[in-house]
Amino acid sequence: MKKIDDKLLSWASLLEENTEQQARTTARMPFVFPHLALMPDAHLGLGATVGSVIPTLGAVMPAAVGVDIGCGMIAVRTQFTAGDLPDDLQPLREQIERAVPLSAGASNRKIVATAEPRIAELEALAERAGFDPAGVHGGWRNQLGTLGSGNHFIEVSLDEQDRVWLFLHSGSRGVGNKIAQRHITVAKRLMQRWWIQLPDPDLAYLVEGTPEFTRYVAELGWAQHFALLNREEMMDRVVRQLSEVLGTAVDEQERINCHHNFTQRETHWGKSVWVSRKGAIQAKAGQPGLIPGSMGTASYVVEGLGNKPSLESSPHGAGRLFSRSAARRTFTHDQLREAMVGIEYRDTDAFLDEIPAAYKPIDQVMADATDLVAIRHTLRQVVNVKGD
Repeated sequence: MKKIDDKLLSWASLLEENTEQQARTTARMPFVFPHLALMPDAHLGLGATVGSVIPTLGAVMPAAVGVDIGCGMIAVRTQFTAGDLPDDLQPLREQIERAVPLSAGASNRKIVATAEPRIAELEALAERAGFDPAGVHGGWRNQLGTLGSGNHFIEVSLDEQDRVWLFLHSGSRGVGNKIAQRHITVAKRLMQRWWIQLPDPDLAYLVEGTPEFTRYVAELGWAQHFALLNREEMMDRVVRQLSEVLGTAVDEQERINCHHNFTQRETHWGKSVWVSRKGAIQAKAGQPGLIPGSMGTASYVVEGLGNKPSLESSPHGAGRLFSRSAARRTFTHDQLREAMVGIEYRDTDAFLDEIPAAYKPIDQVMADATDLVAIRHTLRQVVNVKGD
């Protein structure tokens, strides 16, 4: 851990100057208490740095959560081992791709039985929160159980004992994005109305006790729960596809589901604060968590160490070194194929911006995080599913 100044602590050994400056700017917001914690995978984001933990007193910055509210990971350890998997994994990949709608904007053609109680739960939660999510995104029900694009993925992996894990990454899809965008806009308008000058317009904030703050927190909580149930729904479908391919029901040995883009109230240094983790997971002592690498590299099942200066947090992944456009200019399809040798995936240059070389080395990120989490399992992918 490096103390950059009284308001900024960093665990990142690989940190670009513009990323550090962005974090400094956020850390100087007057309501940040006691300090901003920068994770090992930190990289430039919109307004607030991706890979930052931002505790605030009496205010929340919607852009410090980001537009993929509740984005996170879910993993299931099965009873199977590598020897139970077929030699040809393409049929398994294709069955997963048929069961889970992929890509930006994708929706289910119909609401399946497993989704019905989850949708009912979300409808009840929305009613208690006093808003209609259909007014934000009319198709939200049909997006429950869909993956999205970008760095979202579904994987079949093996751990150090060759046990089979199912692993996926996704968030709150279109409805969460629209909720976030709406409240970021509201916060910016309030700053203009109150003549508040900010070092970055995307640091616009909502003040606790105002109707705007109350509305944001209610809709934020709903979107975070949508994201959690979205992952549960997809994982149930992936479990079902694995069962069908192997001809045996999956016995779930363990299931872990955790956010890495979220806000919640916590107590730190004797004060109740809103903690916004933008690209970070909570890592209380003994708390299980998931840290994926990029496609083609290792992922980790971890246990939190309750590190107090980090506000009991840890990194959420590898963290980008190249923007998506820069990665497409820098790397080739042949390099992507080389990086994915031995992994069953859909061979397309649509995934070029997700090539492992576009990310920080996950081994270095985990080395930087040794006082934040303990590694329980190291996973290596054998199947990778992504949306264009």
